[in-house]
Formats: sequence, structure tokens, C-alpha cells
Amino acid sequence: MIRGLWDRETVAILFLVALLPLAATWLSHAGWAGAIRLLFFLLVAGIWHLVFMLARAQPPSFAGAITALALAMLVPGDLGVVPTLLGTSFGVVIAELAFGGWGRNVLNPATVTLAFLGFGFPAAPWPDMIVPVGWAAVPVAVIGVFIGILSLRILTGAGLTFGIGMALGLDLADVWTAVAVGLVLLVCDPVASASTQLGRWLNGALFGALVALFVAHWTEAAPVQIVVSAALIASLAAPLLDEAAIALWLARRRRRLG
Repeated sequence: MIRGLWDRETVAILFLVALLPLAATWLSHAGWAGAIRLLFFLLVAGIWHLVFMLARAQPPSFAGAITALALAMLVPGDLGVVPTLLGTSFGVVIAELAFGGWGRNVLNPATVTLAFLGFGFPAAPWPDMIVPVGWAAVPVAVIGVFIGILSLRILTGAGLTFGIGMALGLDLADVWTAVAVGLVLLVCDPVASASTQLGRWLNGALFGALVALFVAHWTEAAPVQIVVSAALIASLAAPLLDEAAIALWLARRRRRLG
């Protein structure tokens, strides 16, 4: 990353600052059990960042705390220490550190970890996102958009898609809290989401469309499971959406300039 004010760690720290209302609300309801879960994921992520610093001179990042918060809030319960440790290690190493650390990764490490654990242990219960935690995602989005960390286009694209779905009779009452948390923690990741203007609109719209599709047809899935699955597919599609946006821009430029 470049030197100066807007380097990788500045973005990570600002992202953490924006997430404070969400973290504080969740911890106030989760209590000591939530704090211990958060410390566990902070420890696992921190150890792997330290390993890569010693092995590859790769500096650690505050982004590990963002991953830890997302996992503490969203990881399936009753897995046990070893499966949770292995799943977290897989996501942090394969999805982030192996690419050179946060800022160079293609997928959000928390999304990869959650998908890995969800696919590997399908019977594990997913956590419920209570209403106050869902509302706490609103100030996170406002702060993140204001300081330039989260994309308003992604949020608006998803919101418009949800609006169309509800206008067509889709009931999102059971999933909106998980959707709100997933949007700010997973989908709007400034690294793993789309980076072009049109790509961001499409990225948000794709996430919203996938959530609507899963709500309508994946009836046995938990709300957090729906959001994680939609976030993973939307993140995988982000480079393709950017490529399509650039190709469209080039085509328009050729038509205009000849």
C-alpha cells in the first residue's frame, strides 16, 4: 500500500471506528460469553498475523480485529474449539494472508471462514441477530459512508433490490437484522467488494437479489446462513462486475471518440 495518510492501516482503523456502535451493542447483549468469543478470534487472527510477519516479513494489520468481530458475531454455535480454530485459520490464511495481507485479498476472510464452517458443519446452529444489533448497523453505515470507507452505491443497490422484492410481496421481516449486519461487515468490505461505480451498484443489487432468492426458495436456511451465502457469491462476482463495468465504459468511449 502507498505511504501517507491513506494507507492500508488508516482504512482498517477507520473501519474499526465505524464498527464501534455495532460492536458495543452486540457486546452489551452477548455479555461475557460474547467477549470471550471475540477474544478467542482476536487471538487466532493475531497469531496468524504474527506467523506471517515472522515468516514473510508481512506486517500485521488492524483488519484482523474486523475479521474477529465478524466471526464472533456470526460464526455457527456449538462447533467446539478445534473446528472453530481450523475454520478460522483456513479463512484468515487462505483468503487473506496468503495473498499478502488485507488490501491485496480477493475475498473477505470472515465470509470465507463462515462459508467454510457452514458447508462443513451444516447441522450447526447459526446465531440469531436481535433487533437492537440490526439497528446498530445503521450508524455504522452512516459513519462508514461519511468517512469514505463503505460504499453508498452498494448499500443503495441492495436497498433498491429489497424494495422491489417487498413490493412484489417478499417478506424480509425475519432476515433484515442479519442483512443489515452482513452488509456492513461482509458485503461492503472496501477491499473485497467491487471498485468501479457501476460495479458497486451491481454488487449491491446482486447481493439483494440473492438474499431475496434464498428467502423465497431456501426455506430451511437460517437468516445468517442466507446472508453469508449471498455475501460469498456477491464477493466472488465482484471482479466480474468490475470487468463488465470497465468493458462497458471502453465501448462507450470507443463509440464517442471513434
